[in-house]
Amino acid sequence: MNDPFKKNGKLVLSNGVIFNGYSFGAKGKAIGEVVFNTGMTGYQEVITDPSYFGQILVFTYPEIGNTGINFEDSESDNNFVKGIIVRNFSNNTSNWRSKLSLDEWLKKNNIIGLFGIDTRALVKILRKDGSMNGIIATEETSVESCKNSLKNTPSMSGLNFASKVSTTKEYLWNSSESNFLFGNFSRNQKKEKLKVVAIDFGIKKSILNRLSYYGCDVIVLPSRTSIDNVLSYEPNGIFFSNGPGDPSCVYEGIQLAKDLIEIGNIPMFGICLGHQIFGLAIGGKTYKLTFGHRGLNHPCGAGNKIDITSQNHGFALASDSIPNDIAEITFLNLNDKTVAGLKIKNKPIFSVQYHPEAAPGPHDSDYLFRNFVSLMLERC
Repeated sequence: MNDPFKKNGKLVLSNGVIFNGYSFGAKGKAIGEVVFNTGMTGYQEVITDPSYFGQILVFTYPEIGNTGINFEDSESDNNFVKGIIVRNFSNNTSNWRSKLSLDEWLKKNNIIGLFGIDTRALVKILRKDGSMNGIIATEETSVESCKNSLKNTPSMSGLNFASKVSTTKEYLWNSSESNFLFGNFSRNQKKEKLKVVAIDFGIKKSILNRLSYYGCDVIVLPSRTSIDNVLSYEPNGIFFSNGPGDPSCVYEGIQLAKDLIEIGNIPMFGICLGHQIFGLAIGGKTYKLTFGHRGLNHPCGAGNKIDITSQNHGFALASDSIPNDIAEITFLNLNDKTVAGLKIKNKPIFSVQYHPEAAPGPHDSDYLFRNFVSLMLERC
């Protein structure tokens, strides 16, 4: 007879450290880069954020699952984390919007879960030694077999995951949030919407919803789209999205940004991976952070202005690689002084490393969508 109190799952890290725990969600094995998120809310949005594709996510908040899963808050339909690790897992859900328990939803989407381990100790290892590959195993698998699998797993550096999560078909985003009437903006008293082409490197639904809210019709294009295809829509603005993986390997996106920046007369806005792509397109360089920025309370600022921001990235632009005759750094992450914002000089093009749409997180920087709209309206 199976012992219900026997630990039936384990995490094996590439540095040889092993954590034993209890499995929930799907069964089997999951291999990926182990990273941690410090947010206290929004586990559904975090798990479904395409920027976590290929990763195993550790939640530092001690209890996950108590509000279940609803049908509104997912950030993508199928680009999810490989697995999740929590201290305490609650299968007792209580929320008026809840439709499924987290355990049911994880099983449905083949996401492996592990709970009952010391997540504080695990996060300390990741902070000291850096994010690293790991494997969650919920079946009878030897530690030696897990270690061998990890030896054959490439690191995140050098991986273009954006091409794996991007849409394969062009589509027009339809949103119930398309109710913004331009407020104090003026567009020659016309009510037609602005046309924005969004390049999808792993775009979140919340970003699309915010663009819709601010009066934009959004046409979403694959990450490997051509400049001719982008310009064929005669867009008022162009958006470069967030996404997973190593930004320096998104060659088609970098070239597209370079060509569009050279044209320079169309407003452009980049978030997260899109921000890094802009920096690479103007000659900058990126590097892998030790353990990344993943949480909801990162202070970013310049001068006397500070925004508390939501972030999810493992790479950053090297500040000394940004050519100051082409661009200026507009925001810094005030925790470690990494580049958090860019503006191309004398052109309506800007980007931020953080997520102004939040979801989850604070809405301090939502005004950036309004700024993007203002740049487009000025040129209508």
